[in-house]
Amino acid sequence: MIFAVLTLLSFPLVMISLLFGYYKGGNLIYEICRYWASTWFLLIGVRHQMEYEHPHDTGKQWVFVANHISYMDIPPIVLMAPQPIRILGKFESSRIPIFGWIYRAAVIMVDRSNAETRAQSFRALKTALNKGLSIFLFPEGTFNMREDQPLKSFFDGAFRLAIETQTPIKPMILPDTIDRLHFKSLFTLTPGRCRVIFLEDVPVDGLQPADIPFLREKVYQIMDQALRRYRDYPSA
Repeated sequence: MIFAVLTLLSFPLVMISLLFGYYKGGNLIYEICRYWASTWFLLIGVRHQMEYEHPHDTGKQWVFVANHISYMDIPPIVLMAPQPIRILGKFESSRIPIFGWIYRAAVIMVDRSNAETRAQSFRALKTALNKGLSIFLFPEGTFNMREDQPLKSFFDGAFRLAIETQTPIKPMILPDTIDRLHFKSLFTLTPGRCRVIFLEDVPVDGLQPADIPFLREKVYQIMDQALRRYRDYPSA
C-alpha cells in the first residue's frame, strides 16, 4: 500500500518532468525516484547503505553492472548514483498500471525475445553514453533463482557496450536484497539493511570486440568472489 501511494503521488511530477525533454526530463525523473525510494525505505524500515571496496569517481561515466536476484534490486540502484544514469530494463515491467508510465519514462527498455528491439536498445544505450550519461545493466539479464550459486552466466551486451564506447565498467553487488524481498513472493518483504557495494574498476582501454569473452569472465569473477565474501555460498 505504501509503495502504491508513493507511486501515485510521484506520477504527476513525472508527467511534468517529461515536458523538459527526454534527457533533462529523464534526469529530473531519477531525482524524483530517489526521493520516492528514500521515503519508501524509511517507511518500511529498510536501511540503504553504500560501501566502497574501491573508491568511486562520480565525475566519470561508467557502465555499471550488478547481480540481479530480487525486485528489491531497483531502489538501491536508483539511490546509489548521484550522477545521471539510465537503467536497461525489461519491457514486461512497463505493463504495470501507473508504475509502467514512470518506468517507461525512466529506463531504456529491452525485449530480449525480439532481435530488432534488442538492437534498438543497444543503440539507445550508446546514444545515452554519448550524451554524457552513465548506464546500468544487469548482465545476467533476469533473476538468478539458484540460491546455491552467486550468479547466472552473463550476456555479452554490457561488455560489448563498454568496449565499443571505451567506457570503463564499475561492478557492484547487492548482497542483501534477497533478504529484504525474496524472488519467490512479493509478500516476503522484511526490514533491515540493504547494501550497495562498489568493487574495483575494470578499464577497457584498447580492448577490441574479440576481447568480450575475456572482459565478461573478468567481471564475472570479480562479482562472484565478492558475493562469496558477503554471503555464505558453497565453495566454487
